[in-house]
Amino acid sequence: MSAPQVAQQVAARVRASRLHRVWTQQELADRSGMSLSSLRRFERTGEIAFLSLVRIAIALDAVEGLGELFPDRPGSLDELLAPPKRQRGRRS
Repeated sequence: MSAPQVAQQVAARVRASRLHRVWTQQELADRSGMSLSSLRRFERTGEIAFLSLVRIAIALDAVEGLGELFPDRPGSLDELLAPPKRQRGRRS
């Protein structure tokens, strides 16, 4: 999928979640602290500032989903960037 397709899919899920709660666009905009025009543009095009998306996720009680976008990986950044350690094979 392309970035615009992913963004459009997220916007469609937000819209579906809003409609499931029987909220108008104005209600969701008010609850998330954003302008109605920004919410309308997001639902139509998928374009939104990240902080606005976070505010929408909070309003729709969907913050956990944002945390799952990039799961924690064990180890530090230095360990991830270091060349792999070579290990000797077992002796028979």
